[in-house]
Amino acid sequence: MPGKPSTAARTTPIEHADGPGPFDTDVIVVGAGPTGLLLAGDLACAGVSVTLVERRPREISNLTRAFGVHARTLELLDARGLADELVAKGTPITGLRLFRRLSLDLGTLPSRFPFLLITPQYEVERLLERRAQSAGVDFRHGTELTGLDQSPTHTPASVTAELRGEDGTRSTLRARYLVGADGVRSGVRTALGLPFPGVSVIRSIVLADVRLAEEPPGLLTVNGAGGTFAFMAPFGDGWYRVMGWDRTRQVPDSEPVTLDEVREIARRALGSDFGMHDARWISRFHSDERQAPAYRAGRVFLAGDAAHVHSPAGGQGMNTGLQDAANLSWKLASVIQGLAPEPEALLDSYESERHPVGRMVLRSSGAIVRLAMAHTPLQRAARSLAARVIGSIRPAARKALGVVSGIGISYRAPRGAHPLTGRRAPDLRLAEGRLYELLRKGEFVLIGPADEAAPETAAAPAAPGRVIRAHWASGRRTALLVRPDGYIAWATGREPAV
Repeated sequence: MPGKPSTAARTTPIEHADGPGPFDTDVIVVGAGPTGLLLAGDLACAGVSVTLVERRPREISNLTRAFGVHARTLELLDARGLADELVAKGTPITGLRLFRRLSLDLGTLPSRFPFLLITPQYEVERLLERRAQSAGVDFRHGTELTGLDQSPTHTPASVTAELRGEDGTRSTLRARYLVGADGVRSGVRTALGLPFPGVSVIRSIVLADVRLAEEPPGLLTVNGAGGTFAFMAPFGDGWYRVMGWDRTRQVPDSEPVTLDEVREIARRALGSDFGMHDARWISRFHSDERQAPAYRAGRVFLAGDAAHVHSPAGGQGMNTGLQDAANLSWKLASVIQGLAPEPEALLDSYESERHPVGRMVLRSSGAIVRLAMAHTPLQRAARSLAARVIGSIRPAARKALGVVSGIGISYRAPRGAHPLTGRRAPDLRLAEGRLYELLRKGEFVLIGPADEAAPETAAAPAAPGRVIRAHWASGRRTALLVRPDGYIAWATGREPAV
C-alpha cells in the first residue's frame, strides 16, 4: 500500500476473496482531493485496481484553504516516502501563539516531525497525485457521480456508480467497494440518503495569500480583539496566509472581498496589517460543524470532508481526512485480497475508530474558534482562564498538542487487551532500520527482542506473508505488532511504553 509499487504489483492478477466477478474495477474513489488521492494511491500500491472519479476537469486545480500539515500526518506521509520532500518545500513552525497569552511549543512533540509544516494544500495534492498515477490509478476527470446502487440481488455483491461526463455522456462502473471523498457537498453521501447534521459556526471568514512589507512575529499568530480575530502564517517563499473575521461584517459568501477589508481586520485583531500587498488569492467562506452519523453503508464508505467538516481553527480538516484514508486503505486492501479472517469486522472498525476522532476534532476546533470569537466580559474571562491553564499545567499542554497535532490520537482497545493496543507507534529504531521506513511496504511489522525470533501471533488480521518481522535495536523484551497505518494492533510484555 504505502511506498512505490512494483511492476508486478500492477500486472499480476489478484486472487480476490469473493471470486473474479464481473467488476470494472475493485474500488471507485469519488473525489481527487488529498483524502481521495492518498486512499487511491494506497490501494493501487497494494495491487488493488482503483478508478478515481473527479468532477473537476484535469486542468482546473482545487482551491486551497488548507495550509498546514501536522506531525501525525507527516508521519503517515513518511510511511509512504513523501514526507521529506514535502518538508523541504514548506516552512516548519515550532510554536503556536494563541490569544496573545498562550504559546504552545510544538518542538516538544515526541515525533520525527516536531512542528507544524506550513505549505499550501496543492503541494500535498501534487505529491499524492504523482504517487497515485505511478501506481496505476485510473483517473476520470470531468466526471460526476449522479447516483449509485448496491442492490443485494447483485451476485457477487457490488456497488454500481452512475456517472456523467463533461459532454453529458452517461455511463456506469461496477466495483466491489466505493469511497466518497468528495467534500462537504458529497454526492456520495447524498446518494446514500445520509443526513449531515450540524450548524454554521462562523460566517464571512476572509482568506488571502499576500506579501508583506514588514515581517510579523515568527510564530503562527492567532488573536482576537474588538469583535475580530485573525491569524497569519508564512509559507516560506515570501507569501503569507491571512485569515480574518469581523463580527460587524457578516455578509454572504458571494460578497466580493477586497484587500482593504483584510487589512482592516488584521489591524484590529493583530495590531498591524504588516504592509500587506499583492494578494494572489482572496476568498470569503463560512465554516460549518457537521458530521455524518455513519461512515459506512454496506459497500460504500465516507472519508474526509464528506464525513465531517470543522472550523478551520487548528488546521485539522485536511489532516483528519488524510488520517481517515490511511485507516481505511489497508483494511479495504486486506479484505479485497482475502487476507482478513473477519472481513466485515475489519471494515466496520473503520467507522468505530474514525467516527470518534471526527467528533473530537469538531469539539476541539470548535472550542478554539469560540474562544477566538469571545467578546463579552464573561467569554473573555473564560478565554483567559483557558489560556492560563493550558500554558501553566504541563499535562494540559501535552494533551492539547496531542489532539491538534494528531500525535495523541489513539483507538479504543478491546477489553482485556494490552495497554499499548490502539496507540500510535512512534518511529521506533529497530535493527532493520526505522519503523516508518519498514511501513513503506504497506504490511504489518512484528517486532520482537533482538536475541529471539519474532513471536507468532494469531492476532494479525493478515496472512503471514503480509507481516514483516523485525527486532529491537535495544534490549527491549516487549513484542509489538504494528498495523500498516502505524497503530499498535497487539503487544506482549510488561514495559509500559514504547
